[in-house]
Amino acid sequence: MQRDWGTSVDAVSRLASRLRSVAGNLSGAPGVLGLVVILLACLAWRVGAGGSQADAGPPAVRGRPAAAPPAVGSRGPQAPQVPAPPVDRIAAMVNGTEIRQSQLAAECLVRHGAAVLESLVNKAIIEQACQRHAISITPQDVDAEIDAMARRFNLPRDKWIELIQQERGVTSKQYAEEIVWPMLALRRLAHASIEPTAEQITEAFENQFGPAVKARIIVSRSLADAERVRGQVVTAPEEFGALARQHSVDVGSASANGWVQPIRRHTGEPRFEAVVFGLNPGDISGVVQVADQFIIVKCEGHLPAADVKIEDARPRLAEEMRERKSREASSSLFRSLQEASAVENILNDPTKAIARPDVAALVNGVAINTDLVRETCVERHANDVLEILITRALLSQALVKDRIQVSQADIDAEIARGAEAMGFRKPDGTPDTAAWLERVTRDDKVPLQHYLEDIVRPTVSLKKLVGRVPVSQEDLDKAFTATFGPRARCRVVILDNQRRAQEVWQLAREKPSPERLGDLAEKYSVDPTTRALRGEVPPIQRFGGQPALEREVFALKPGELSGVVQIADRFMVIYCEGFTEPAAVRFEEARDELYVDIEDKKQRIEMGRYFAHLREGAAIDNYLAGTSQTPQSKSGSLPSGRPQAPAGAAGLPPETLTRAEAEELQKPRAGSRRAVAPPSADQGVRPASLEVPVPAR
Repeated sequence: MQRDWGTSVDAVSRLASRLRSVAGNLSGAPGVLGLVVILLACLAWRVGAGGSQADAGPPAVRGRPAAAPPAVGSRGPQAPQVPAPPVDRIAAMVNGTEIRQSQLAAECLVRHGAAVLESLVNKAIIEQACQRHAISITPQDVDAEIDAMARRFNLPRDKWIELIQQERGVTSKQYAEEIVWPMLALRRLAHASIEPTAEQITEAFENQFGPAVKARIIVSRSLADAERVRGQVVTAPEEFGALARQHSVDVGSASANGWVQPIRRHTGEPRFEAVVFGLNPGDISGVVQVADQFIIVKCEGHLPAADVKIEDARPRLAEEMRERKSREASSSLFRSLQEASAVENILNDPTKAIARPDVAALVNGVAINTDLVRETCVERHANDVLEILITRALLSQALVKDRIQVSQADIDAEIARGAEAMGFRKPDGTPDTAAWLERVTRDDKVPLQHYLEDIVRPTVSLKKLVGRVPVSQEDLDKAFTATFGPRARCRVVILDNQRRAQEVWQLAREKPSPERLGDLAEKYSVDPTTRALRGEVPPIQRFGGQPALEREVFALKPGELSGVVQIADRFMVIYCEGFTEPAAVRFEEARDELYVDIEDKKQRIEMGRYFAHLREGAAIDNYLAGTSQTPQSKSGSLPSGRPQAPAGAAGLPPETLTRAEAEELQKPRAGSRRAVAPPSADQGVRPASLEVPVPAR
């Protein structure tokens, strides 16, 4: 219950940091099996709602005026007024099956009650502190803060609100009440000195506009390992990238041949920065210890300071530092308020909840009503939870229609299959389902009950409805080639118009070489990644879901330059440096694993298609969203029995696959010999992004 309020208070500032970043990093963990198939498929049907104008006001609840500020002055904390329970109306109809509001509210409370109660408790703590100190945050104050933030990023207010909604997944009302209001309240409560010093502004200026160092790194876990690798680097400095790929424990930079984002001053360990800035181009540092990492740095060049005067940047830097210091002071204050508050959580204690079903929590003796928590859960999460209930109803109806049952043995088998596929095995080789379930519930923050109901059971249901999918010899041959076959090592310059591409191609043709392509990519490429990496891209495989690019690349000989290659709206100039050697793996050794991998991926693709047809063929009235859908009467939508798959879908020939489906087939399976190890929690110096710079079709 005592989670730091900074999670909400600094939400806008975190977004601000992302907006200021030119090239942000996108990261993602592998999804729970079946989650993409079920949840994304159903959420794709969701009709969004909500205006673009924020309701500027303090935290309010339905049933009392939204514009009323928290009580101030001598009034003591007051229990919130709770409205009368609503009439149990129908929330949705799925092929004639009713989903009532009472069922929806109960599901919302079970799924989100704990998190919502925590936020209500945190609000109550802040409101009570404001009352004690006679502090009032008015709707006008919230409005003014939202306007100021929008101006700070040169955006109209409505565009700023829209961006917040997309970034944070909150409504305009939630943004005003749960982010801006607490931020203002804590800022005034903290009333700490937040004016930056001249030295702090100078450091911020040097960090943002000062010189930087282009560098590669190799990270080791021990001094002995680092010294051993450094000996190899000093002997063959031109092999730094290869040695980084082979030895560095920092996955991000290792996969980019050791490259990291340019290193700037005042970003981390001063001793490390002193070493880096003391290197000349081509120099290799000694081993530098940063925390528990041992780093070798190769200087690839120095970037000059930006042509910006500190006098011009001072106002903006000062405002940024005031905001950061205010946020730090607010977070510190809230932690102290939490520690000083007496909070009794009744909702999460089964014994207490039975004795006091109408009270969810007590905050310094003031009750937070269970009905208020339930209503807030519905207000925030009803749309998403209703989609889950609609999906559940659709699958249940399909199972009944086809006379298919899902047993507990089926559920257990799917859990075991998921554990095995993700590499969770006991010493005897059997699936370690207990460890797998612990990982899901802990790391993915999915309660066990919801994992079983929302992911495992729908996955099993769809698998039974779809049935087995065929895996042909051609599928196996392509998968083997894609996984273990040779890959093309290329330099690529990516342009956004044909004329410029032809000009760059002419420059490359005059003297085709890796260095020449690197120079051209650094100067002309419109893709930030290939520009930063001098045209280097990950080795290109056959049958990787990019047939047009692959045809061009594998038609080249080492040292040969392509023509101008158009892929979607991009134009590429490609130089082939050579081909990697095929892996020393025989087809017979990998066949069984490839078969299981392909069958699983094909089945998941077919499950997604099945669900799309199931949804299209349903009569769904969503009264919450105000939408109504009639069954689409088109060939193959929903005939009697199982829906017909699209033409050729059973065998999934390449021409029937979307780009996303083709890429899905090529993803490595966790636990397989080609799986990539997950990055460590602490990746040291943040690496440059290394996404393949090929646009989608």
